[in-house]
Amino acid sequence: MSKMILARILALVVGYFFGTFQTGYFYGKAHGIDVREHGSGNSGTTNTLRTLGWKAGAVTFFGDLFKAIIAVLIFYFIYRNTYPQAVKCIELYAGFGAVLGHNFPFFLNFKGGKGIACTSGVILAVCPIAAPICLVLFILAVAITRYVSLGSILVVISFLIQAIVFNHMGLLGVSGNYAVEFDILAACFTAMAIWRHRANIKRLLSGTENKFGQKAK
Repeated sequence: MSKMILARILALVVGYFFGTFQTGYFYGKAHGIDVREHGSGNSGTTNTLRTLGWKAGAVTFFGDLFKAIIAVLIFYFIYRNTYPQAVKCIELYAGFGAVLGHNFPFFLNFKGGKGIACTSGVILAVCPIAAPICLVLFILAVAITRYVSLGSILVVISFLIQAIVFNHMGLLGVSGNYAVEFDILAACFTAMAIWRHRANIKRLLSGTENKFGQKAK
């Protein structure tokens, strides 16, 4: 097994274990509530906010954001000199592992969140130049429609487009076959987020999606 393959696997596995730290679940348990038994039934930011309020939502968001950032930065510092042209790919493996761990934590019967806060952390750590447009789109979508799910979907689609554009402009320092691998990995984040929001998409299309500030049905 080549060292680069081992780096990919290690990043994915370590990232997964970082991701399994369920901020919303632990915060809720500390207050005598399992947030997965309320609202939409997941342990992510939006449901924690709806169930326990703004403070809980903020703690959950930043906890889930930073666990992904930390996982990514660990592998950046480990491999930035060893694989300078591929380190961004390794970072994405760590970030995707964190999203998988967040969405499917083994100790909670693989029932976690939807990975948007985690993905936001990956964007900030791996491709920070994409963050401003992602943030503006999210704020505008929620402000205009009050649909958090729509804002979340726009974030991951925007990230994918920007990541591919910046990658092939040479702004991310990825080259050769690693550039294609980077594009594929970025697409995995978008595909995962859209799949996790499939029920929300159905409700958006039918006009029955919960709006921001409204209790989950």
